[in-house]
Amino acid sequence: IEYYNNLINELLANNIQPMVTLYHWDLPQALQDIGGWQNDKIIEYFNDYARLCFSSFGDRVKLWITFNEAFVVAWLGYGIGVFAPGVSSADTGAYEVAHNIIRSHTRAYRTYETSFKTLQQGQVGITLDCDWKEPQTYSTTSRYAAERALQFKLGWFANPIFGNGDYPSVMKRKVADKSRRQGYPKSRLPEFTPEEIQQNRGAFDFLGLNHYTTNLVREEIRDINWHSYESDQDIDTSEDPCWNTTESGWLRVNPWGIRRLLKWIKDRYGNPPVYVTENGVSDKGEMMDYSRARYYSLYINEVLKAVRRDGCDVRGYMAWALMDNMEWTSGYSQKFGLYYVDFNDPKRPRTAKHSASVYSKIVADNGFGYV
Repeated sequence: IEYYNNLINELLANNIQPMVTLYHWDLPQALQDIGGWQNDKIIEYFNDYARLCFSSFGDRVKLWITFNEAFVVAWLGYGIGVFAPGVSSADTGAYEVAHNIIRSHTRAYRTYETSFKTLQQGQVGITLDCDWKEPQTYSTTSRYAAERALQFKLGWFANPIFGNGDYPSVMKRKVADKSRRQGYPKSRLPEFTPEEIQQNRGAFDFLGLNHYTTNLVREEIRDINWHSYESDQDIDTSEDPCWNTTESGWLRVNPWGIRRLLKWIKDRYGNPPVYVTENGVSDKGEMMDYSRARYYSLYINEVLKAVRRDGCDVRGYMAWALMDNMEWTSGYSQKFGLYYVDFNDPKRPRTAKHSASVYSKIVADNGFGYV
């Protein structure tokens, strides 16, 4: 608590408004030992933790994010197990985890709403990650597949909170049908109670959006014997070979995707306030990182179009990342930073790259004066 008090105070002293994320994937081992996010007891533990943070820092912190990239926790952490805690439960694990994360978010939001908001006047949201899903062809099946992909990825978490309080109807229908045909006694997708649906609905002050790239989507009916969140969608994704590549195999440059995603969010969820909490690109670590400078210029311009032409309520934009850092399973091999970090020097000196000067100019001009 002392560390974060000092950090928050120093940020404010430098005219930097803190936006605090409560959970970015670091779960105490003691909680994982009892099942982690698969155990619904964690809802109460998370609420206690959130309450402690609100009471300790809420006099200075006015923007709270409960979870960063809930999808990653559920699917990569408990579905296919490539991220911590490394649980492989593709049939039910990811769905159970997502269910408890949503309930935990809602519980923490309502705690702030009833016990802290009047005095502290802060806001609480959740950050969700989503690539834009573009139909691979103009066919009806591809268009439906792309919409289904968005509902299974973003709608999985967004619809309960920003929509009607429940999972997307297409998701409920698809998972229930697959589960029945696979011999399960009930759907592998958990159900919210009527009371939980009511509590979920509107449990937000803003949406945090992490976005990097676009996928092409077409329908592909998967083998019924494949019991997985992935196969439940009956889709196949790919990338356009014409889109520029990066150091991350999953990330190709396609600026217009972020505008279409923001417009989709506006149309589906009544234009909630949105902060773009992550957007960026990887390279080999060049100091003259022209590709990154171009990426930011193009993507920010598309966000501007979403605001000016589409009427999207975008409240802020944050570049990922301030400096080169550990990119999870990729380690230090992929560089996202505006600042170069010399990891061979014990002092870890930071040096501004070309993109830092370009981005600072965009910020100074509020995104409008730099070409």
